[in-house]
Amino acid sequence: MQLHISPSMRSLTISSSNEFFDSMKIKVAPPLISYRTLFHTILILAFLLPFVFILTALVTLEGVNKCSSIDCLGRRLGPRLLGRVDDSEQRLVRDFYKILNEVSTQEIPDGLKLPNSFRQLVSDMKNYHYDAKTFSLVLRAMIEKFERDMRESKFAELMNKHFAASSIPKGIHCLSLRLTDEYSSNAHARRQLPSPERLPVLSDNSYHHFVLATDNVLAASVVVSSAVQSSSKPEKIVFHVITDKKTYAGMHSWFALNSVAPAIVEVKSVHQFDWLTRENVPVLEAVETHHGIRNYYHGNHIAGANLSETTPRKFASKLQSRSPKYISLLNHLRIYLPELFPNLDKVVFLDDDIVIQRDLSPLWDIDLHGKVNGAVETCRGEDEWVMSKRLRNYFNFSHPLIAKHLDPEECAWAYGMNIFDLRTWRKTDIRETYHSWLKANLKSNLTMWKLGTLPPALIAFKGHVQAIDSSWHMLGLGYQSNTNIENVKKAAVIHYNGQSKPWLEIGFEHLRPFWTKYVNYSNDFIRNCHILE
Repeated sequence: MQLHISPSMRSLTISSSNEFFDSMKIKVAPPLISYRTLFHTILILAFLLPFVFILTALVTLEGVNKCSSIDCLGRRLGPRLLGRVDDSEQRLVRDFYKILNEVSTQEIPDGLKLPNSFRQLVSDMKNYHYDAKTFSLVLRAMIEKFERDMRESKFAELMNKHFAASSIPKGIHCLSLRLTDEYSSNAHARRQLPSPERLPVLSDNSYHHFVLATDNVLAASVVVSSAVQSSSKPEKIVFHVITDKKTYAGMHSWFALNSVAPAIVEVKSVHQFDWLTRENVPVLEAVETHHGIRNYYHGNHIAGANLSETTPRKFASKLQSRSPKYISLLNHLRIYLPELFPNLDKVVFLDDDIVIQRDLSPLWDIDLHGKVNGAVETCRGEDEWVMSKRLRNYFNFSHPLIAKHLDPEECAWAYGMNIFDLRTWRKTDIRETYHSWLKANLKSNLTMWKLGTLPPALIAFKGHVQAIDSSWHMLGLGYQSNTNIENVKKAAVIHYNGQSKPWLEIGFEHLRPFWTKYVNYSNDFIRNCHILE
C-alpha cells in the first residue's frame, strides 16, 4: 500500500499492489486560514512580542501594583502600547507645574544659601531632604544668580573691549615714534612728496584720486599698498593722505622711505590746509572743546547707565558711539572735501580700516546720475545684522525735529568707500546743512543722535546719494565673527568697521589675514616694533 499527498495538500491518494484493491483518491477540504495569512501573523507576533516582554518587565520592576491577572496586565500595558501616560504621572506633572508657578511669584528669602553647582544641589537635596517647593525655590534662585553673573560678565567684557579698541597698541605707537625720530635725523625721510616734477599730477583730473584721513601709519600703509597692488593701472593712482600735526612727521617718513611707485602719494597735515580755520569750522571747535561733549566721549561710560534695562548688544552700540575718534577733526574732514581739493572733480574717499582687493578704476566710470555721493546702501543684503540699517537705527525719533524731518524706514548708507562728485557737490548746501544739524544736536545735549559722524551726513546728503552695487564695499568685519569668508574674498573693498580692528589683539583671527597680507613685515621699522607678533 502506498500513500501519496499532493504538493498543494488538497488531495490524498491510497494505492495497493494487491490486484483486488484499486487506488482510492480523497480530496481534502481547503484550510480555513491561508498559509500566507499564517505567515504574516507569525511575523507580526515576532515583532510585537519583544516589546510586550519589555513593557511587562517594566511593570514588574516598577512594583507599584502587583498584577496577578491578564486583565490587570492589560490595564497597565494598554496605555503604554498606545503611547499614553498614566494618570498618576499626569497628576505628578500638573502638581509640579503648580509648584513652579507658585515659586515664580514668591519672594526669595534673604540670606538663602545657594549651591555653587548642580552636584552640590543634589547633595543638599539628600542631606536636607528638600520637598518639591524648596527644591524649586532654590533652583530658581540659582538660575537667577547665574543669569546676573553672566550679565555682569558680559558688560565687563564689553567695557574691556571698548577700552582696548580706544587704545593705541604698543607696536603702532613704537612705529610712529621711530618714524618721527627718523624724520628729524634722516634727510631722505624728509624729501618732498611727491617730487617737484610730479606736483601738477595732484590736481590732474585724468588721474584717479583717493583721499585718506588717518593718524594710524600702519593702517595707512595697508590701504595704499592694497590699492596699488590690486590696481590694473597703478600709474594712474594718486593718494592724498591727510593726518594730524602729531603724526605728520611719522606718516611722511613712512611714505618717503617706502615708495609705492608708479603710484603717487601726497602727505599733508590738517594745519597745512589754509582753508581749515576756526572761522570756517566753528562747530568742530565747539565739539572738541565743549565740556559736556568731552565728558560724554572721555568720561565714565558706566556712570548713569541703567544696565538692568538694556541689553548687551545695545550697550555695545552705545559704547561704540562714544569712541573718542568721533570728536576728532580727521573724522569730520570728508564734509570739507570740495574746499580742501578745489581743483578736483571726483575723488574716492577711504577709511583707514579698509582693504582693497580689486581694481577700483571702474568706480570713476560709474554714472552717479547727478548725485554727489556714490555709496553702498546698508538696509538690504545677505547679512541681516550688518545690512539691516535704516534711519531708525541712528536717530532718536522721539525728538520732534527728527520725527518731523526724517522717515525711520528710509534706507541708510555707509561711509568707508565713497565716490564723491566734487563738482556737483559745490552747487549744493550739504556743508551748511551738516553744520546746522550738528549745532542743533549740540544744543539738544546730544538727544537727537549719539552715533558718530554718520547721522549728520545721512541728513546732509539726503537726496544726493546714488546707490552702488554692494560688492564694491563689504562691511562688518570689525564687529562680528560669522562673516561669510567666500563673500569676503569676492568683495572689492572689505571694511573692518567696528571695534575689532585687524591691528588690535581683539581682532578676529580668521579675518585678520586679509589685512596682514599687505603689511610689509620685512621692513626694519615693522620688525623692530614687533607689530602683531
